[in-house]
Amino acid sequence: MSHRRRALTVLAAVTAFVTLAAAPAVADAGPPPNSMASLGDSITRGFNACGWYVDCTSRSFSTGDYSSVNSHYLRIRTVNPNIGGRNFNDGKTGAKSADMYGQAGSAVSQGVGYVTMLIGANDACTGSESTMTPVATYRANIDAALNRLKSGLPDARVFLISVPDIHRLWSVGKDSSSARTAWSLFGICQSMLANPTSTAQADVDRRARVRQRVVEYNTQLAQACAAYGANCAFDNNAVFGYPFSLSQLSTWDYFHPNTAGQQVLASVSYGAGFGW
Repeated sequence: MSHRRRALTVLAAVTAFVTLAAAPAVADAGPPPNSMASLGDSITRGFNACGWYVDCTSRSFSTGDYSSVNSHYLRIRTVNPNIGGRNFNDGKTGAKSADMYGQAGSAVSQGVGYVTMLIGANDACTGSESTMTPVATYRANIDAALNRLKSGLPDARVFLISVPDIHRLWSVGKDSSSARTAWSLFGICQSMLANPTSTAQADVDRRARVRQRVVEYNTQLAQACAAYGANCAFDNNAVFGYPFSLSQLSTWDYFHPNTAGQQVLASVSYGAGFGW
């Protein structure tokens, strides 16, 4: 073999190795589940997706049964009808990561085969930057919930969904007087959304720090899922990275996803999950 051919062969082998090493681990999907539960906060509850300041679980991206949203539940039902009617929404409006342990207990009691978890928006969206959940506390809360799931549902598939980019929320809404009014009137996510039109360096820096906190939460989700093992999947920041638009937000608060927002959340998250 010539030196040139040998070099090309070695280069190809090295390239293949690097490519394989760089590829993310793929969770074991297994067969489509016969039951599922969703853990989370108001987003999981479909809050403001169909009514004035009420939960609308039928339009939840995860366990809802509203056809145009095409939730995880409905997508699974098309390939496994046995899941029909066994979709439990254990989320709670206002929940934070500290509430996941209790919600995990509900999922365990329901004996489900698939669990989605979307949590962290309320840990970052607080009355002020100083009251955000510390990263270490967030991780401990996630680990506690995952340990409860692993102990009680050892064969269940668990899907951790990245926290949406709330800086993007500010970016698409700051120029809307309606959005600014709702944020101020209802005191929504003031850690990020206070003084929304300000370009003062202190406000710019504050928004960047709040966004970084969300990035750190998502890093912890990825690491916690990797530690969980083959039955856990993380969306690799698919939801965090999605460029949500103002038209996908409820016009009642310009914070929660409307029906269109729930639909895109279902599509983006499911596509980054187990792929049944």
